[in-house]
Formats: sequence, C-alpha cells, structure tokens
Amino acid sequence: MEFDLMSRSPAAAPLIPANAENRYEVTRSDLPLSCPMPGMALWNSHPKVYLPIVEDGGESTCPYCGAHYVLRD
Repeated sequence: MEFDLMSRSPAAAPLIPANAENRYEVTRSDLPLSCPMPGMALWNSHPKVYLPIVEDGGESTCPYCGAHYVLRD
C-alpha cells in the first residue's frame, strides 16, 4: 500500500502513524527528507534521521525502520 505524503500538511491533517507504511512517495517540496517525516506521530517512533534521497539516486531507505522513500518529480 502506498501513502502519498505530498498533500499532508501537519497543521491541516491528523497525524499519520509513524512507520505505518513500507513505501512513501515524496517530492522536492518534502526535502530535506527525514524519517519520520513532519506530520507523523513521533511518540512511538525512532529518532529522526535525515535521508540523502537526491544523492541516493531518488530512492532512500531508513536505517531504523526500513521505510523506503521514492522521490517523485
């Protein structure tokens, strides 16, 4: 199941459970990319880590939870 985070605004939408999905599509407006992302509930998640998705060729995987991020232009 994919989860599109582009339309999520932390102030406008309920929080997404952190690490609830295995694959997330992100855009350049989400950069710098971190896992968990803004708008995710953080209380039960891992420490925030920044992912070098551009340098990784448009795809990065979180070393803590294994979530896979794909940069969509």
